[in-house]
Amino acid sequence: MVKDKVTLKKKAKSRIRKRIRKKLKGTSERPRVFIFKSNKYIYSQVINDEEGVVLTAASTLEKEFREKNKNTKSVEASKSLGEILAKRLKQKKIESVIFDRGISPYHGRIKALAEAMRKAGLIF
Repeated sequence: MVKDKVTLKKKAKSRIRKRIRKKLKGTSERPRVFIFKSNKYIYSQVINDEEGVVLTAASTLEKEFREKNKNTKSVEASKSLGEILAKRLKQKKIESVIFDRGISPYHGRIKALAEAMRKAGLIF
């Protein structure tokens, strides 16, 4: 029986998500930084899983980001997004986080975002 490729990909992605989420739990001391990468944009949220609350978020769609960068798909864009997110976390007095890359592999734009956050002073 041949299944639709789209449904197979969706099931595979959900399995990967569940496997990752089993291991990563954000707390109030170390919230989870979740990254979602679409074809055009990058979205990031800082989540406290104990209370189920989003503490802060940043994306390449925001006005603050758009003032600095024209391109939303480049590695430089993800670096500046990482700096913006780290600045917001510093304002909330959060120094240590857990990095959740989602289903994306750790290279390219995801890696650049993580390194920019580390360079800004976050520990993970």
